[in-house]
Amino acid sequence: MSAKDTLKNEISAILGREVVIEKPKDKTLAHYATPLAFGLAKELKKSPVAIAAQMAQQFSSPNYEVTAVNGYINFKLSGDFLDSLANDALKSGDKFGSKEITNPKNIFLEYISANPTGPLHIGHVRGAVYGDTLARVARHIGVGVHTEYYINDAGNQIDLLGISITLRAKEILFNETVEYPEKYYRGDYIDELAHKAYDKFGKEIFESSRNSELAEFAKDEVLKIIKKDLADAGIFIDNWASEKSYYDQLEQTLEQLEKSGQVYKKDSTTYIASSKLGDDSDRVVVRSDGRPTYLAGDIIYHNVKFANDFDTYINIWGADHHGYIARLKAAINFLGYDESKLEVILMQMVSLLKDGKPFKMSKRAGTSVLMSDILAEIGSDALRFIFISKAGNSSLEFDIDELKKQDSSNPIFYINYAHARVNQIFAKANKTPADVANASLTNLSDDGKNLLFEALTMPEVLEDALNQRSLHKIPDYLKSLSASFHKFYNENRVVGSQNEDELLKLFSVVALSIKVALNLMGIKAKDIMEN
Repeated sequence: MSAKDTLKNEISAILGREVVIEKPKDKTLAHYATPLAFGLAKELKKSPVAIAAQMAQQFSSPNYEVTAVNGYINFKLSGDFLDSLANDALKSGDKFGSKEITNPKNIFLEYISANPTGPLHIGHVRGAVYGDTLARVARHIGVGVHTEYYINDAGNQIDLLGISITLRAKEILFNETVEYPEKYYRGDYIDELAHKAYDKFGKEIFESSRNSELAEFAKDEVLKIIKKDLADAGIFIDNWASEKSYYDQLEQTLEQLEKSGQVYKKDSTTYIASSKLGDDSDRVVVRSDGRPTYLAGDIIYHNVKFANDFDTYINIWGADHHGYIARLKAAINFLGYDESKLEVILMQMVSLLKDGKPFKMSKRAGTSVLMSDILAEIGSDALRFIFISKAGNSSLEFDIDELKKQDSSNPIFYINYAHARVNQIFAKANKTPADVANASLTNLSDDGKNLLFEALTMPEVLEDALNQRSLHKIPDYLKSLSASFHKFYNENRVVGSQNEDELLKLFSVVALSIKVALNLMGIKAKDIMEN
């Protein structure tokens, strides 16, 4: 249990009330504080200052010192308590801050779900990194997560993929003159698919009568590209769900919708009355010619998902899907489920620069910057860090050249240097973390205790990041902790000092928090900084 949870439980038990715990910016005053007195002023008809002073007298614990200041009840953790928390953390190792998953059906997480018509591009990367990090953090702190990629393989875009490959094959393989439609897929990957199809099936695969077969083959090949790009970034998804496979449940789903009385037909077209639940207008589910819409596929899919009875269903979408939320939630309601269980997280646009100028479009994709392009430029660690470094609801712009700098201006370098520096200090002292495990941290200086406290708050940072869906709090925390560590080290003699062992142990806790938090971001902490 984290220091915050331990303290909160104890305060609540003593005061007989649930309390809110905050972290004051000034650690010289306190490590934690509660503003409880302000909320009780009206009820007790006393000033917050008087209430806080009276409540502070109820506490007597070796774990913390209690003071009342300006209506706040402040708690400063004792050296003994911090030492015991540090020992627990170090014994936990890579499991520091972790909890057992008691319910595997906490969160059903669907993310990326890009059309399988081309490689993943920069617009998909943000949601991919966010989704994977969210799943990693959730599982670490005891929240069960099932991850899923919804393959949009039932629409016109798949047919167009086959047509695009056929036209390109006629052009580059058979030297025919072709006329492309207004919309089609282009890029070197289309050329590669044309060659692969020809090698596997021969020229006949490009006949119009076999377009569906060609499109299906191409879709599977594109999915291989997508899975490889994700694997190169350390992203692995539990299940890949095919939209096409669900369409045999259309009639059953429509019957279930009709029970709500919010489905009607007009001119042979089937609508859902989504405007009754906040949508701009009612939406078509089945066209007059009997073809289901894209929305129909999503309704069927969410019917299947909600039948699994998870606590929460999270969809990570691009910001351009904002208008789609109301109609889908309405459909979920009409199916008889609690639509409030669906949470949609929208990812804003990303702008990529190189040397201050827009990054060139990929020749392989033809129209966009590919995930593989960015991975080739900066590697998986930098890609993952930068794409989680800012709130998803804010636009993100970064210059890849900045992420290649080997100095403190590059946050990834700065954080990794803190971790590697700890290893360097141990090597200089000719000791290992095991050698100093029994050192007491009770008598650290105030600066040392504050650094230790900051390192020990890693588990609560993870919980806040997950609960608030603000994963950027993790890299923010790592930058702050690294800065605190570098400052402390630069101001204090360690190797050869009288308190060498206790400072080395303190640094062990700092390194552990950095390592665990980076790992949950999908990044391996560096033990040695390479030139």
